[in-house]
Formats: sequence, structure tokens, C-alpha cells
Amino acid sequence: MAVMLSRSSRQLCNVSLCTFALHKWRCYSAQGQIPSQVLDSFRAVVGNDNVSTGTSVRAQHGRDESVHSCRPPDAVLWPKCVEEVSELTRICHRHNIPIIPFGTGTGLEGGVVAMNGGVCFDLLKMDKILNLHEEDFDVTVEPGVTRTALNRYLRDSGLWFPVDPGADASLCGMAATSASGTNAVRYGTMRENVLNLEVVLSDGSVIHTAGKGRRARKTSAGYNLTNLFVGSEGTLGIITKTTLRLYGIPETIVSAVCSFPSVQAAVDSTVQILQCGIPIARIEFLDDVMIDACNRYSKLTYPVTPTLFLEFHGSECSLEEQVTATEEITKSNGGSEFSWARDQEMRNQLWKARHNAWYAALALRPGCQGYATDVCVPISKLPQIVMETKKDLEKHTLTGPIAGHVGDGNFHCLMVFNSADLEEVQRVHEFTKRLARRALALDGTCTGEHGVGLGKKQLLQEEVGHTGLKVMEKIKTVLDPQNLMNPGKIV
Repeated sequence: MAVMLSRSSRQLCNVSLCTFALHKWRCYSAQGQIPSQVLDSFRAVVGNDNVSTGTSVRAQHGRDESVHSCRPPDAVLWPKCVEEVSELTRICHRHNIPIIPFGTGTGLEGGVVAMNGGVCFDLLKMDKILNLHEEDFDVTVEPGVTRTALNRYLRDSGLWFPVDPGADASLCGMAATSASGTNAVRYGTMRENVLNLEVVLSDGSVIHTAGKGRRARKTSAGYNLTNLFVGSEGTLGIITKTTLRLYGIPETIVSAVCSFPSVQAAVDSTVQILQCGIPIARIEFLDDVMIDACNRYSKLTYPVTPTLFLEFHGSECSLEEQVTATEEITKSNGGSEFSWARDQEMRNQLWKARHNAWYAALALRPGCQGYATDVCVPISKLPQIVMETKKDLEKHTLTGPIAGHVGDGNFHCLMVFNSADLEEVQRVHEFTKRLARRALALDGTCTGEHGVGLGKKQLLQEEVGHTGLKVMEKIKTVLDPQNLMNPGKIV
């Protein structure tokens, strides 16, 4: 987190992987200027209205929803097709100008911060839904298409795209960050649901990671280039199309809420449900602090105890079996009777409250800053890490309600702190490092879905090792030798 790094640490982040060409560009960036002839070249490609150097526009594109300070680009461009993206990229390549792709700006790790100035490619005007194949359960979309826009388009087809990170993120941005969310326990993350990508590389060339037009459900043909770019956070290329798996809308959907006497009981129930092979669609954990915050913010009345939000998808018969088995497990762990949400309006209200957990947490301390941690461990280790984390928060008197997609071992501490209190800032910084390293010690990861961005570069090295990081750096160098694609992130 930039706000929590020393000045020397920030400087180290800024020079990572910088080449001489990028240092030359930084002299322009420091002045906030791009040569007029370069701007004219951009305008010749996309038109005057799609190039901006305005202060407010640049500031809007220089930060996301994270705690990282705004670092605006030197210009913002709005391409309307892949050909324009390719030509703009060629111009940047010729002039050694960094490129930062921008979708909806909902990232949580500083992925759009312009560490070395450069040009932001705002891709939201590329908003076409292409090549829907209902019989094959797949669709291709441009980067301006968001998750809710796609599902609205699919409504009458009987299909839907289930990956739901909470925010209405762009689907290509979700691919770039390997997003997941509440439905991942049943439907997987973006890594499992992207079939093909169209990507513009740093020199302007265009590749299709699985071959142009290919959309097979599986392949053994060569290296897995698609998954190389899923999670690359804009550091290897600009994703301009993604082909996605779709699913049939379930015949029946029911949601339930169940309260528990302790964190241990709630998390144990989660692990047991999964170990029994119950095909649950969503299983979300909120600790007592988080459920209290959600009650206040969303005007709910649930008991202020550790709580599971559950959702079941399937036919009437299959749901009856799923629910019966789940209730037996939760009751054996001291869980309450299920509180049901059967109709769509009640279910939407329930999950809106869960998705609003971030804002509910911030409302606990109005005027304070928020930071969402993001670790993931094997599910058998989940009770241990959640209990240890609760004790850590209490010991260091920190406000950090816990909410998580515990069905796949992923949870978040939503840290709320006074950024003007340097002592508290330091305690939060030390806690987040301890949490990530606790996850690594339990064979987990420092980020289940938010990505590495700016704040977790050191943790990435600890996770994959020195040799693993060197391989990533070599891949970056081969695909982006001038380090123009979103420099300063991941490696």
C-alpha cells in the first residue's frame, strides 16, 4: 500500500525493471507534458474528442478503489476498436511512452496508477457483445462490456455468466486481474472461464491466445497463452476481446442465512459442507463485527454472531437434498435455523447487503480510510487462519471486520483506519504483512483475487520464490522489452 510505504520503498518500486528508454520518458512525465507532435499522432488515430490532457480527467484515471495515492497519466485516450488500440500502441512504442489500460477503475491494488506517467487507454468505448453461441455456451465481448451488461443482454437466452466479484467490473478487466467472487466455489474464477483472448502487445502486434476464432472447451495445443495473460494486470499486453464460458440459468435458486455461536463453528461447517461434496453455489462468511456493520448499513436484523450466507442452485429435487445435508451439518456445529430468501427480490436484497460489506465497514468509522486484505488458503486450513487473524486484530486493537468467499478458502479483512494517525497506519501495515505471511505459511497465497499490483510485489517473491520471479521477469522482458506495459506492477 503506497500510503504505508516509506519514501525509500516507494522509490525502489518506481525504478523496478525501468530501462534507459523509460528513464528518458520520465523527463516528459515529470513535467506533465507529452510532445505536441505525439498528441497530434494520437488525434489522427482516434479524433480530437478522444484525446484528453485535462487535469481532472487525468486524475480520474490515475487511481482505483485502493489506498494507493493518485498518480495520473499524462494523457487519456479512448480507442473504439482493436485497430485503433494497435495503432496507438505503435505510436507509444516508437516514442517509448508507458501504457496503462483502464476499464472501470474498480481494482483494489493500484493497478491503474501511472507510476511513470505515460498514456492511459480507457477502453470503455469498446463495448460490443460479439459472437454469442447459445448452443455452445460461449460469447465474445470487448473490454467496455461489464458483467451486469452481459447478463442483461443474456437474460432472454436462458444463459448467464456467473463470475461475480461484487463490483460491476469490465469483463476484460476481470480477466486481466483473474477476478472471482461469490460464485467461484461452484463456477470457478476467470481462469477457468476464459477460453480465448485477443491481446495487443507492446509493439502494436495483435495475438489471439488460443488462435483466432478458437473457442474449444479444452485444448492440448502448445503453451497455455490464455492463462499467461489472465492475471497479468496489463503488464504483458492490452486485452481487447475475451471469449467466455456461459452457463444455463438454474431452474431454482434459494438463499439462506445461518448464525453460529463462534467463528470456529461457522468455518468448520464450511469445510464440512465442501468435504461432503455438496455442490453449493455460494457460501460467504461474515464475522460478528461484519454482520453488525451490515445490519446497520443495510438495515438488517440478523443476530450479531458469526454468520454464513448460502445459496443453492439446481432443480427442486436436487435442492432439497443439498439443503437437507447442509442443515444437518450446520446444526451439528450449533448453527441456527436457516432464514430463507426464496424470491428474487429477497435474494437480491440479501446479496446486495453482502456486496455492500465494504461500505458497511467504512461506515464503522466515518472519515477513515479502508484497505481490503485478500488471502486464500487450502480449505482445511481455513479455521486456523481465521481464528488466528481474529486474535491478531484484537491484540493490536485494529478495526478489521472479516468477510470472505470461504467456499474456496478466500477471505478479506476490511481494514478501517485513520490515515492521519501514523502509529495506527504502521500497525495496519504490519498486520497485513503478518496476515499474508500467515497464509503463505499454510500453503496459501497472498492474493486470492485482487492481484499483486503495487502493494504485494515483495510478497509475490516470497510466494513463488526467487527463481519463479526471475522467470516472470524474463517473460515480461521478452513480451515487453522496453517495459512500456503498465510498468511498476507485479514485477
